[in-house]
Amino acid sequence: MRDEIKQQIENDLKSNKVILYMKGTKDSPMCGFSARTVDILKEHEVPFKTVNILENEELRGALKEYSDWPTFPQLYVDGELVGGCDIVTELHGSGELTKLLGK
Repeated sequence: MRDEIKQQIENDLKSNKVILYMKGTKDSPMCGFSARTVDILKEHEVPFKTVNILENEELRGALKEYSDWPTFPQLYVDGELVGGCDIVTELHGSGELTKLLGK
């Protein structure tokens, strides 16, 4: 992973309490898992940034290495990886996501 890409990821994580690396954008998700994760975040009414990993192959590969997580979407809260759609859905259902998001 190039240092510039790693620095970009770290800057994103520091600058955004909630950030979702996904396929597409929050207004136009490009896969069902990304769409479901966006819907859950919208239900919680928290501000969040999205990054479309389909626009940057190098970033997509670097994120897999950085997070040691092979799939997308990848949700980060307070700089920590929460997980993908399945984990976010589970946390949402149990009420734990509300706590993570600080609501």
